Amino acid sequence: MAREAVSHVQAGADIVAPSDMMDGRVAAIRQALDKEGFTDTPIPAYSAKYASSFYRPFREAAESTPQFGDRRAYQMDSPNAREALREIELDVLEGADAIMVKPAMAYLDIIARARSRFDLPIAAYNVSGEYSMVKAAAANGWIDGQCITLEVLTAIKRAGADLIITYHAKEAAPWLL
Repeated sequence: MAREAVSHVQAGADIVAPSDMMDGRVAAIRQALDKEGFTDTPIPAYSAKYASSFYRPFREAAESTPQFGDRRAYQMDSPNAREALREIELDVLEGADAIMVKPAMAYLDIIARARSRFDLPIAAYNVSGEYSMVKAAAANGWIDGQCITLEVLTAIKRAGADLIITYHAKEAAPWLL
């Protein structure tokens, strides 16, 4: 993984964001990048990545739905908030430059807890299922899509996210001007 990260940066990547959640990967990547002179390349870590049904639309679109088993073996169990804070702390100690909570909407409490405890940028990933729910409800006339989108993004920001990764980005950007 560290060799791959160096390869990505050599090819022009501005950041390296490992999503695997394996302990020790941030430290290994940081060490490899530093050794190759990429000391300023940031590493945002997917520190609190929950096993979630909110990933399903992306997995289906990317044809990456598990054919057997599931990803719950290495993604966090949804009721477990304390583990998220421990995982974030481990990534911070390993040298993460930012931490990520994924998905965002169902884990606003984790974003808020992380914000109160850690002095690093916090990214929140508003994933495909969260996006799809808004889009489907708006398409059925049940909600005002623009209002709900802005409300969702505001809630994520209010919880403490410095950066929001969202499928709504291109659509929402002009609304925020």
